[in-house]
Amino acid sequence: MTAKIRYEDVEAGTELPAQSFPVTRDTLVRYAGASGDFNPIHWNEKFAKEVGLPDVIAHGMFTMASAIRVVTDWAGDPAAVVEYGVRFTKPVVVPNDGTGALIEVSAKVAAKLDDEARTVRVDLTAMCAGQKVLGMSRAVVALA
Repeated sequence: MTAKIRYEDVEAGTELPAQSFPVTRDTLVRYAGASGDFNPIHWNEKFAKEVGLPDVIAHGMFTMASAIRVVTDWAGDPAAVVEYGVRFTKPVVVPNDGTGALIEVSAKVAAKLDDEARTVRVDLTAMCAGQKVLGMSRAVVALA
């Protein structure tokens, strides 16, 4: 499968459709099972607070994976992402209130990188509770 977005149709400043990703304690338990990361900061409120966190927090890799979905959905092919990196700036705090947290992700094409390889750099912004949770979130995407 190749990306569905054509390189010729994209310019710097092109905004990708924003998405929101709900995170509940149930989500974290399921992710822990799938990833094998059973660190108690992701499910045990007492432990999380004892180590200085405000509450249970989402796995960093879960947050990172949620954010890149904006890019893979836009490109139409997860394999179109040839490079992806972030810095974790704030944890996604997930209260045990039945609602949890909401990761809100927006993205835009920052630059066309290589006409021959048909690659663009996409900058992402991931927010939760009004705070940026990922910094320097960037992906290089190969387009059709």
